[in-house]
Amino acid sequence: VQLQASGGGLVQAGGSLRLSCAASGRTFSSYAMGWFRQAPGKEREFVAAIVWISNQTYYADSVKGRFTISRDNTKNAVYMQMNSLRPEDTAGYYCAETAYYRGPYYDTRSYVYWGQGTQVTVSS
Repeated sequence: VQLQASGGGLVQAGGSLRLSCAASGRTFSSYAMGWFRQAPGKEREFVAAIVWISNQTYYADSVKGRFTISRDNTKNAVYMQMNSLRPEDTAGYYCAETAYYRGPYYDTRSYVYWGQGTQVTVSS
């Protein structure tokens, strides 16, 4: 399975970006997909996740009300709409996927497949 993340860029504080993550080579039904981010010198942290079969979504407290994760079954893709961006949102954003439940949705160890990351930079 390959995950291709895209949509990052440079934006001013208060602006918006929409990240996309397209999955290819999958021969199974996905259980969940998530977005994580990592800033220089910091650990990778959970941002949002979506359970494929139920469409249940989860968010980090820091992005609730600003970010929205969604999926498109027909395109095997997950999206994250990011509004009201802040300088502290600056990071590399990574999508991840697992075919079955492996642990809490906010834990990086719960995911098997990872995309290459897309950089989001928010200027003040």
